[in-house]
Amino acid sequence: MRAVHRLLNTGHTQVVDADSSGYFDSIPHAKLMKCVARRVVDRHILRLTKAWLLAAVEDDDGKEEQEKRVTTRSRTNRDNKRGTPQGAPISSLLSNLYMRRFLEGWRRLGHQKKWSACIVNYADDFVICCKHGADNAMDAMGKMMNRLKLTVNEEKTHLCQIPRERFDFLGYTFGRCYARKNGRAYIGTKPSRKSIKRMVDSVSEVTDRRKGWLPAEEVVRRLNRKLTGWANYFCLGPVSPAYHLIDTHLQDRLRRWWCKKHKVAGSGTSRFPAQYLVEELGLVKLAPRTNDLPWAKA
Repeated sequence: MRAVHRLLNTGHTQVVDADSSGYFDSIPHAKLMKCVARRVVDRHILRLTKAWLLAAVEDDDGKEEQEKRVTTRSRTNRDNKRGTPQGAPISSLLSNLYMRRFLEGWRRLGHQKKWSACIVNYADDFVICCKHGADNAMDAMGKMMNRLKLTVNEEKTHLCQIPRERFDFLGYTFGRCYARKNGRAYIGTKPSRKSIKRMVDSVSEVTDRRKGWLPAEEVVRRLNRKLTGWANYFCLGPVSPAYHLIDTHLQDRLRRWWCKKHKVAGSGTSRFPAQYLVEELGLVKLAPRTNDLPWAKA
């Protein structure tokens, strides 16, 4: 995130917001194994890696042991000689290794120097930050992806001009922000609307009224684990508005769950104030945190 922010603030304001379609399922096994063989000479490791790519995936769907079945996706991957097994410990390593072909090719073909176009990626998600020629960079990216036997989602891949427009990357929204003290505009980040909505939906699922049979301590423990993980990731830029929104929704949902569990009429706002939820039940509160880091305000 800091790499993208640094590029945007050094003139790389033409952004190719790329979206690869089914990246993990599209990686060709033969070319991937060549990438591995350039770095690993032990034939036993190579054989094991190849077997891992072809291994069947069992999915029990919560059923008994005898009813487990091999998923359709795993059969397709084996038949087409494509794809890495998602969820396997080695999958992320292999996907990054194959993506390196694209990154190295981009540099060796001179695209990075030609358009001052720098790629920032995490696994299959990437953006191309350019100083000029973003449309040419997007065309070159599409051609390279075709050569690598990968598919680009053309509907979701688009050009973005910062700061006039915004784009989302790895759960954050990049674009124009305003300082709370003086209203000065700057290029920064904040949690995206989709990320906030996913967290809100997750809180609603944990506090569903049908889960009234759970002990309050267990519900609070589950909520705290989600909140802590979410806040540890979304801690860059002006995050306070998102924290306040989630706190408000969380406390409202927990009050309603508590009232439903103990058959108390009303919404519970006066009976179970925020202080009670935090001090008595031990609920984590995000809003007091000061995570608006200076680098996102520069």
